[in-house]
Amino acid sequence: MIPTAILDLSPIVQGADAARAFANSLDLARHAERLGYSRYWLAEHHNMPGIASAATSVVIGHVAGGTKTIRVGSGGIMLPNHSPLMIAEQFGTLESLYPGRIDLGLGRAPGTDMRTAQALRRDMGNNGDTFPRDVVELQAYFRPAVPDQAVRAVPGAGLNIPIWLLGSSMFSAQLAAMLGLPFAFASHFAPDMLMQAIRIYRERFEPSETMAKPHVMAGLPVYAADTDEEAQRLFTSMQQQFLTLRRGRPGQLPPPVDSMDGLWAPHEQAMVAQALSCAVVGSPETVRAGLKSFIARTGADEIMATAQIYDHAARVHSFEILADARDRLAAEARAA
Repeated sequence: MIPTAILDLSPIVQGADAARAFANSLDLARHAERLGYSRYWLAEHHNMPGIASAATSVVIGHVAGGTKTIRVGSGGIMLPNHSPLMIAEQFGTLESLYPGRIDLGLGRAPGTDMRTAQALRRDMGNNGDTFPRDVVELQAYFRPAVPDQAVRAVPGAGLNIPIWLLGSSMFSAQLAAMLGLPFAFASHFAPDMLMQAIRIYRERFEPSETMAKPHVMAGLPVYAADTDEEAQRLFTSMQQQFLTLRRGRPGQLPPPVDSMDGLWAPHEQAMVAQALSCAVVGSPETVRAGLKSFIARTGADEIMATAQIYDHAARVHSFEILADARDRLAAEARAA
């Protein structure tokens, strides 16, 4: 059975607020734990009215505290927004509270617009160009402290917290390979370089003290319902939200519509379709076939599924259908 994880953007739907988003995230995480998902990750975004997980480490603590066994982590922390020491302390704290359950996924984008990035960082000299150096510094804080070490992460030093690199280009793939770290590709919204990045990562991977062989996780939007028609309708919430984001007017997650006709221009439709081209949308049988095809095409070691669905019950049901598809594929593989 290929491990299947969930990436939760903790959506704030129209007519609700962040408190409701956090309650829904915890509820979904509890379902994910029961359904056998491998991980539950939350992502750092800022100045996004439809995403509640800006204080990502705090939300990770909320979810980890309300679950028992599932791994909880970041997909990811946008490291240029923070000092490596601060992240080491935050995740050292989480690992100390929830030992053996915390993952630290790192990205080098700001997770926001440039004006908000400046408000976050103050010093814009700390940008994606320092990312490799910051990752290495962060790794050092998790190693056991040595005598007379001037700066230590307390808690953090000596803790075994898996670090993942996230990306949508060749840069993070090459860096993850060089450092011998697991790599997650953001094909759930930027699929263009998926296959090239996986190939480069696998070809150039250098074993490290933490990993002997490469490990690829690929993002996959999955919108599942009892029928293809209902799944397509659920998918329109994400299409609308993506459209407003690309228009520079990010907003809360809107309710689904019966048709997107008249809501976008042809070039916008093409843009959204390309960004979400990996999406698997449909009935249980459609989802099973789509999941099987995606795994075969990418050779991914793990899937990171995501879904921005307006109705929480429908979102939970979508992940139930995906879990069943995963289990059916595993049964087929065993029987072959």
